[in-house]
Amino acid sequence: MSSKIVPVEVVRTEKVYSVPRHQAPMDLMLDGNEGKAPEASFLRHFEECDTQHLFRYPKANALEAELADYWKLPPEQVLVTAGADDGIDRICRTMLSDGREALMPWPTFVMLARYASVAGGKVVRVPWAPGTPFPVEAFLEQASEKTGVVMLVNPNNPTGTTIPFETIKQISEAVPHAILLLDGAYAEFADEDITHQALSLPNVAITRTFSKAWGLAGLRVGYVLSSPQIIQWLRVAGEPYAVSGVSIFMARKRLQESREEVETFIDEIKQARKQLIPALEEDALEVLPSQSNFLFAKVPDALWMRDAMAGLGIGIRFFPSLPELEGWVRVTCPAGEVEQKRLLHTWRSALNPEAILFDMDGVLADVSSSYRQAIVETVAAFGGATDFEEIDRYKAAGNANNDWELSQKILRDQGREIVLQEVIDTFETLYQGTETQKGLREKESLLWSRDKLLALRERYPLAIVTGRPRFDALTFLRRFDLEALFDAIIVMEDGPAKPDPAPVTAALERLGVERAWMIGDTPDDIRAARRAGVVPVGVLLAHQQVEARDVLIRAGAARVLSDLDELEALLR
Repeated sequence: MSSKIVPVEVVRTEKVYSVPRHQAPMDLMLDGNEGKAPEASFLRHFEECDTQHLFRYPKANALEAELADYWKLPPEQVLVTAGADDGIDRICRTMLSDGREALMPWPTFVMLARYASVAGGKVVRVPWAPGTPFPVEAFLEQASEKTGVVMLVNPNNPTGTTIPFETIKQISEAVPHAILLLDGAYAEFADEDITHQALSLPNVAITRTFSKAWGLAGLRVGYVLSSPQIIQWLRVAGEPYAVSGVSIFMARKRLQESREEVETFIDEIKQARKQLIPALEEDALEVLPSQSNFLFAKVPDALWMRDAMAGLGIGIRFFPSLPELEGWVRVTCPAGEVEQKRLLHTWRSALNPEAILFDMDGVLADVSSSYRQAIVETVAAFGGATDFEEIDRYKAAGNANNDWELSQKILRDQGREIVLQEVIDTFETLYQGTETQKGLREKESLLWSRDKLLALRERYPLAIVTGRPRFDALTFLRRFDLEALFDAIIVMEDGPAKPDPAPVTAALERLGVERAWMIGDTPDDIRAARRAGVVPVGVLLAHQQVEARDVLIRAGAARVLSDLDELEALLR
């Protein structure tokens, strides 16, 4: 690329919009505020879609007419856009340039400031602290003849709070020369929809979307409601064919057929919101009243909350680039009862675990010179060869919790088919030792001091969940005087090996708890914890490589610790 090309400053300095997501596998996405997907039967309309919607330039007239009928407005007061964002962008390009200002409360939807800046306007932010009334006096003090656009999101994103109509009217009257952009992306979820009241104000332009309540975020369909003059300006300011023909067709079908389904979903969200707020408040520092399809909560550590929720497959939103939102997270309200129960269990587990579970090898016990070495020597005894690095690769691949079976697998992969009992006998002789030679188990050391485990035991019940045989597990614990510190010790003989969740579930049952964290060093540990509904925390020894950390994260670890001292910090 030529170094002579210099874009405008805002494009040169701003980062591409992205959601700061954890890399763990997630299947319950509560970080984007999308609506509920349409019923599967709705997909039949794709088959009905005529090919003209593919090869003809699209026309939104029919959808605009139907939206006008829906809102009891003349069609010239409706403009279909590529999501509400397109409408916001058009308003900025219509009203902003050098010397003109976009006035907005802050924090709010972050893309408002982006669109205003790219259009050439100056962004004026008025602080609106979460949980406080709208700062109308401070807001009006910043209004001037330079104000080209006033930007209000109602209900606000990310806080979920609303601005009373009387306040909006007061602002409108104070800046009659500016467009008052009222983004109603979440308006369906509010107890009162002020759309018609707001449209009585001559300078108001309302953006709406099919992405939230209507569940069509992937189609990118929104619209603007305003006066005929403003709508005409916005048509000039944007693309003539902004929304695809297929999207227009499907949005029309959704509007025609799904109103009852959407109303039911909205009612479900309102009911979920009512139930979830007091439930989340039990463990959070604060949960704001919400008029949207999400909740905004303050927690001791927002990054940990994001990570811990991801560890159990749930995506939530935190805001690392906004210092004023430090400690706050946003959580989309799930409509389904099963998803709500899962959210509450994960939330409480992250903030208030009832117990701490430990894997043994590589977590409490340094087995690099014992079990790992026993694998190396067992493989060598049958004519094979392996090393710690290869063993780490097998462990990272999963289903490698049993070191006898892993030794056999390594040999098999090298073309040596050895009966498992022969492998076990050789391995055990090396590990346990003989009358004349000490076993490799004598080289094991404790990775975390007994005093620290004792201090942790004073706060939480502790359990061991290990693939070791009972004799080996108890031998290690007794050698370091640890047995009495653990209220449950789950070993090989107690059931299936990890990644099966059974040993983790057994530990919970013996402890009589439902919420816990589990500390492990392999993907099998992490997957077993996740499947049991236990927050999975990885730990790596200093000699293990960065790649091993990535393996644990991809397996689903909420966080990977460099040493167990970091666990104490998380539990404060």
